[in-house]
Amino acid sequence: MKCRICGNRGLREFLSLGETPLANSFLSEEELKLEEKAFPLAICFCANCKLVQLTYVVPPEIMFKNYVYVSSTTDTFRHHFAEMTEGIANDFGLDKNSLAVDIGSNDGILLKGFQKFGVQTIGIEPAANVAKIAEQNGVETINDFFNEDVVKKIIDKKGNADVVTATNVFAHINDIDDVTKNVKLLLKPNGVFVIEVQYLVDTIEKMTFDNIYHEHLSYFTLTSLVYFFKKHSMAVFKAQRVDTHGGSLRVFIKNADAGFEADESVKMLLEYEKKLGINGFELYEKFAKKVHEVKNKLVSNIKSIKNHGKSIAAYGAPAKGNTLLNFCKIGSDCIDYVVDDNPLKIGLYTPGTHIPVVSSRLLDEKKPDYVLILAWNFAKEILEKTKKYAEEGVKFIVPLPEFVIVE
Repeated sequence: MKCRICGNRGLREFLSLGETPLANSFLSEEELKLEEKAFPLAICFCANCKLVQLTYVVPPEIMFKNYVYVSSTTDTFRHHFAEMTEGIANDFGLDKNSLAVDIGSNDGILLKGFQKFGVQTIGIEPAANVAKIAEQNGVETINDFFNEDVVKKIIDKKGNADVVTATNVFAHINDIDDVTKNVKLLLKPNGVFVIEVQYLVDTIEKMTFDNIYHEHLSYFTLTSLVYFFKKHSMAVFKAQRVDTHGGSLRVFIKNADAGFEADESVKMLLEYEKKLGINGFELYEKFAKKVHEVKNKLVSNIKSIKNHGKSIAAYGAPAKGNTLLNFCKIGSDCIDYVVDDNPLKIGLYTPGTHIPVVSSRLLDEKKPDYVLILAWNFAKEILEKTKKYAEEGVKFIVPLPEFVIVE
């Protein structure tokens, strides 16, 4: 394969998590009887542009046409997007005459934030079931992939955009050249493109390797993003580290000749990345070695708990949890059930490991000795919601960034 950003063919693989099913492809009871597809899950490094990326790309039509991830399930994300949109609206003077477009808009959670400021909004969401939820939430949504035809429809109907957002979606797209070309077409000359991506620096520093799954094709640093956008006559003028997904990067991009001055944050983060060693292969080799150490520790502790005759449930059925379960080969022989707050997942089974996903009511009916928090990035929120079980003696396992048992 060749690099997604620069076309270099000399990519070096440094971590394989084996062959796994798609992390969001939950199964019905009938589907358990069918053959389940699995795909290689490995990442490699481009020494030219410094992008880390998957070695194998699953066609997006397979991954996104029917989707069970809904952004509004947690308070954490509702607050996150409310603060984000408020900041953008204030910083760039958005009002009723402005247009905000969100790529991969999910259930409309981000655009609802802009609507509070009177901003006109439109979302683009390829998953038909989720786009329907957004429309019911009062967010006009085009059910399609972001492409030139969609852009022309928006311009014809609403004009060019003041801001285009893509949160936790830019890393999901194989042809980011085409997307960026269409973003430029959609934006006003002084418009702003704002993306959020899981930050590779956080993945390495915090050992959050469960963020690696087939939907995430690219693992960005600011260095690789600056390289990429420069190629498109665009410039990164501001960058922020944010807490979501165990550590993400919010990047503000403009047309190269637009009037925004470069923020000091860009220079500081680029220097930090260079000092960390993101330009060399040694950092990634060390990371891969640590990943296997973390896996061994988690598996050893889970086995020890089971060997002592204790029961284990799990809380949260995020895609990252399925990476962790499949890589560590922790299945229904270890975990009795997974609790999740997303009604689209309840009644289904986790991909690969086939653990039933149930309502939180089962914690009362079939109380476990331990709860493995797979949605560890919401551990604080989950521990608060489940305080009564802790008081009744249930112990909680937070697997990452560091293995901890909360008693």
